[in-house]
Amino acid sequence: MVEQVAVHERNSELLERFRRGDPDAEESLVRENMGLVRSVAVRFTGRGTEFDDLMQIGTIGMIKAIRSFSPEHGTLFSTYAVPLIVGEIRRHLRDDGPMKISRIYRRQGMALMHEKNRILAEEGRDAGIAELAALCGISAEEAAVSLDALSPIASLSDTVGGDESGITLEGTIADEESEHEAERICDRVALAQSIGKLPPLWRKIVLLRYYRNRTQQETADELGLSQVKVSREEKKILQSLRAALS
Repeated sequence: MVEQVAVHERNSELLERFRRGDPDAEESLVRENMGLVRSVAVRFTGRGTEFDDLMQIGTIGMIKAIRSFSPEHGTLFSTYAVPLIVGEIRRHLRDDGPMKISRIYRRQGMALMHEKNRILAEEGRDAGIAELAALCGISAEEAAVSLDALSPIASLSDTVGGDESGITLEGTIADEESEHEAERICDRVALAQSIGKLPPLWRKIVLLRYYRNRTQQETADELGLSQVKVSREEKKILQSLRAALS
């Protein structure tokens, strides 16, 4: 705890010096927070980009955080910086690497969300994947993949990576007054990547069970499976995720 307070105070001191025009303060902030960049970069290894390159790209995110941070954000600097570092790396991988998501799936995902929001507003209910897919003229499997491309987890980086003004996902993290929040965000990113590697059926089950809070029976009905089948697959999914994150 004492060490965390010392880091926070040191960051605050350097940020204040930077705002006053001290050119050496930025370099010091980058150097003293490289551990934070490293903790994020390590989560993206094995995805077609060398670790040293990930560190350099993540450092760009750190610099953006330094230049856009303000005490008015109401959060610790490290908490503010992590989404920008993540976003910079994810944007690089999305644009130049194997994580690039098909524009078709993104367009379909936006169309599906439009229909979902329309039904919720007009009828006060949450439409299922099968219904949304039929409205958009695609298969239920395509709909699941398209919605996955626009999932809340992905938005952690998409919002940051596509915005040069330094806007972050503070709505979900700004109230966490703890240095450990940075590590928790990294864990979320790792979980997102692991879920993205799951087979299509497993991703559908995760989407329905853990993001839309469906019961096993509701999930089974929507996917055309038995409740027993969903239960068995869910156990396999959790085992797979534990192994991937261990």
